[in-house]
Amino acid sequence: QVQLVESGGGLVQTGGSLRLSCAASGRTFIRCTMGWFRQGPGKERELVAAISWSDSRTYYADSVKGRFTISRDNAKNTVYLQMNSLKPDDTAVYYCAAAEWAGLVVATTRYDYWGQGTQVTVSS
Repeated sequence: QVQLVESGGGLVQTGGSLRLSCAASGRTFIRCTMGWFRQGPGKERELVAAISWSDSRTYYADSVKGRFTISRDNAKNTVYLQMNSLKPDDTAVYYCAAAEWAGLVVATTRYDYWGQGTQVTVSS
């Protein structure tokens, strides 16, 4: 079992930066691939970035490549999402999720545990 708590959301102007954190509890965290998802108003939930546990391979959605960076600190049971050059289209609730799988996981349905989400609002 893994419990996830996100933090770091807020209101930022276009071009600004935020760093989201996801604190995990549960002994299986280091064996989980971690993902950051987002759901904007009237939109479906989408995978933004993911990082595998086995070799820290990463995945990024095309819309955030070059602007967002996912990382993990297994010693602190924490995964981060550094978001730079934010745009109004990045406005969404951001969710941290964990998949009990060694390799990179991009399918939403394969994520087993979810946090409650943190709101990110980018003003124009």
